[in-house]
Amino acid sequence: MPIIDVTLLEGRSAGDKNRLIAELTDGVERALNAPRETIRVIIREVPAAHFAVAGVTKAQSAAVAKAAE
Repeated sequence: MPIIDVTLLEGRSAGDKNRLIAELTDGVERALNAPRETIRVIIREVPAAHFAVAGVTKAQSAAVAKAAE
C-alpha cells in the first residue's frame, strides 16, 4: 500500500490540494502499477511561522518581502 506524505505551507485552496492528490495518485498508479484503491495521500499543512529556511521562517521572509514593496 503506497503512502504519500506531503508537507505544504498552509494557505492553498481545497481545489489545489484536490488536484495534487489526483496527480500524485495517478503518478503512483502508473509508476508502481499500484491499484488506485491501495494508494493513500496525506497532506500536512504547516503554518509559515513553523517552517524555516536558513534560520528564517517563511512568515519572516514574507514580512520582509512585503515591507520591501
